[in-house]
Amino acid sequence: MTRVAGIDCGTNSIRLLVADVDRGAGTLTELDRRMEIVRLGQGVDRTGRIAPEALDRTLDATRRYADVCRDLGVEHIRYVATSASRDAENRQEFVDGVRAALGVEPEVIGGQEEAALSFRGATSVLGGRHRGPFLVVDLGGGSTELVLGTTSPVAAVSMDVGSVRLTERHLHGDPPTAAEIAAASADVSAALDAAQKVVPLGRTATLVGLAGSITSVTAHVLDLEAYDRTRIDDSVLPVDQVLASCRTLLGMTRSRRTAIPFMHPGRADVIGAGALIWSDIITRVRAEVGRAGGSLKTVVTSEHDILDGIAWSAAERS
Repeated sequence: MTRVAGIDCGTNSIRLLVADVDRGAGTLTELDRRMEIVRLGQGVDRTGRIAPEALDRTLDATRRYADVCRDLGVEHIRYVATSASRDAENRQEFVDGVRAALGVEPEVIGGQEEAALSFRGATSVLGGRHRGPFLVVDLGGGSTELVLGTTSPVAAVSMDVGSVRLTERHLHGDPPTAAEIAAASADVSAALDAAQKVVPLGRTATLVGLAGSITSVTAHVLDLEAYDRTRIDDSVLPVDQVLASCRTLLGMTRSRRTAIPFMHPGRADVIGAGALIWSDIITRVRAEVGRAGGSLKTVVTSEHDILDGIAWSAAERS
């Protein structure tokens, strides 16, 4: 048994998982899982640099996570940083700050490794409940990963569309205008055109969605009074209901989104873009599955994602 910590530092949030991993038994026992919205990717799409205030927020959260790891007796830590730090000219400032705060080197990984870790985290708990091949969609703040496979990835791609990136680029209205929505959707469509040259979307048997935008859409479909991971995890929802919730969230004002009881206040301003991306992906995958002679009627939401994959990899490295 190895006690590990996985840290996922994305464009919008930073998350921590502390777990006991038994590699022999193939089990991961969660001890602590937490998330903070730090918006590391603030302005990166426009300026190419991490803003000083965004870096300060992220390093403050990293120091708090270091305290948790120390208190729980963590033996091995893996700190993974994704889209925002990958794209930033001044990412070395971020790397140096994390090393000083946590005592480990952050790994700024590429989109392919990000996709593989997301696939591993999601499929590690699917068991025999769903049929493969799985198309795992990890919808982040700066990028979105698509990974196809059953027991392991056979095709993967990282698209430069995410909830923060598209909000900053296009969705400035409150609520967004029809022209803004069309421009954002055009970006997603172009990204999917390129992605399906790499990932055969029509082979999807089960579509699995991960990360905060998708879990928030799921909470909306379920009409939750408060965010409840146990109800969201492994939920199977009709495609048409998910698409309807995406349209509703996209059309809301920010104040209305903030008032939703399950909505994290740091996600309210970008959930519209997240819902748009998820809607466009579902619509494209359903069409491609239909062209291949199949039918996509439901989507699955998982609370197990890249964070679980990072924790597994930390145990293996130990």
